[in-house]
Amino acid sequence: MKNIKKNISFIYLFIGTFLIFWFLFSLMMPKANNISQPKVEEPKEKRIEMIRLSAIGDSLTEGIGDTTSSGGYIPLLQKDLSAEYPVDVFQAENFGKSGDRSDQILKRLKKNENMSKSVKDADVILLTVGGNDLMQALQPKLFGKISIEKMEKPKKVYLDRMQELYDEIRRLNPEAPIYQLGIYNPYYLTFSEIPELQDIVNFWNKSSQEFVNEQGNAYFVPINDDMYQGLKDGTVSLESAETTSDSGVVNGLISPEDTVHPNNQGYQIIANAFELKMGATKKEWLK
Repeated sequence: MKNIKKNISFIYLFIGTFLIFWFLFSLMMPKANNISQPKVEEPKEKRIEMIRLSAIGDSLTEGIGDTTSSGGYIPLLQKDLSAEYPVDVFQAENFGKSGDRSDQILKRLKKNENMSKSVKDADVILLTVGGNDLMQALQPKLFGKISIEKMEKPKKVYLDRMQELYDEIRRLNPEAPIYQLGIYNPYYLTFSEIPELQDIVNFWNKSSQEFVNEQGNAYFVPINDDMYQGLKDGTVSLESAETTSDSGVVNGLISPEDTVHPNNQGYQIIANAFELKMGATKKEWLK
């Protein structure tokens, strides 16, 4: 009996001593650092070094009416595209010439080595054409009754010229998307008594759009609805405030200098239209 009690006391002493040593040992052990999960880095946005824009066409490409003399819609489009897309540089070359019809643009494209090289190397081709072709068709009819029926033959001539122009562009550059701007009616407000003019502009645009839709990797950029009524809120821009028409109405998006070409705000509208269409088809050039 005495031996049992002695053994139990020994066991209690052993357990107590073990617990004391374990407690002291745990205090002396350095605490393990929290195991942190490795940071997962988000993939960096893939950036493109350069997108080349080749702008060819008439006075809307040259930038007539732009009081900054910096190239009309082109620098505005460059700025907007740079803010929107992961591209280091949107390089643009301007080969616009005021007064050029489609056949004259084609002639320059064939003869001007810098222009043809620009189109050949381009990732995107911007084209303004058609307004001067329409003016050539309308001139003989200005003192008579104008109608869509009288535009059928000139339209065919224009579309034949356009096919030659597109064929030459595609010979130089088979792959780059082409964005062709429509035409607008700058006289809608100033000559509201001639509604036939708006009908003819719509007819010309419709024919151009149908033609562009038949071409490969080409896109028509409508602009008339954004331009012909001026500023949508009915205000007059500062640039046009001092100019009035015979009817006392001005288009706040048209230059007061010649009442035909866009002013600075008008060119921003054009840049917006190009950007919208390019954004909708970015898979064709953002590669």
